[in-house]
Amino acid sequence: MVFLSNLFDKIIIPQSVYQEISAKEKRVLPDFMEIKQVHPSEKLETLKMLLDAGESEAIALALELNMPLIIDEKKGRKIALNEGITIIGLLGIVYLNIKKGFISKEEAKRFLDDAVANGYRISKALVAEMFASL
Repeated sequence: MVFLSNLFDKIIIPQSVYQEISAKEKRVLPDFMEIKQVHPSEKLETLKMLLDAGESEAIALALELNMPLIIDEKKGRKIALNEGITIIGLLGIVYLNIKKGFISKEEAKRFLDDAVANGYRISKALVAEMFASL
C-alpha cells in the first residue's frame, strides 16, 4: 500500500474490490483509500458479462468519475483502454516509485519477486524491460 500512497493522494475503489481484498481477512482501509458505490448502468451490466465484479465495477467507476484506473488483468486493461480510460498497473506503480526515488531498484526487485512467489503473474520480459528503461 505504501507504493500507492507515495504516488496518489486518494484512491477510490468500488465495494466489490474492497470485498476481494478483504475476503481472506477483514482489512481496514488506509486513510488515502475510499470506497464508492457504483451506480447501476447498462455499461456496468455489459462489463459484468465480460469480467469479474471487481474489474467491472472498477472500470465503471473510472468512467463515472472520469479518473485513471489501476488494473493489471489483461482483458480488463484492454477493455479500459478501449473505453478511453488511462490505466496503470503494478509495474507502472513500481516504476514510478523507483523514478521518484521512493524505492531503490533492489527494493523493487525484492517486491516483485515476492509478488510472483505469492501467485502474482507477471511477464519476466516486461519486468526486464522496465528495469532496462530506468
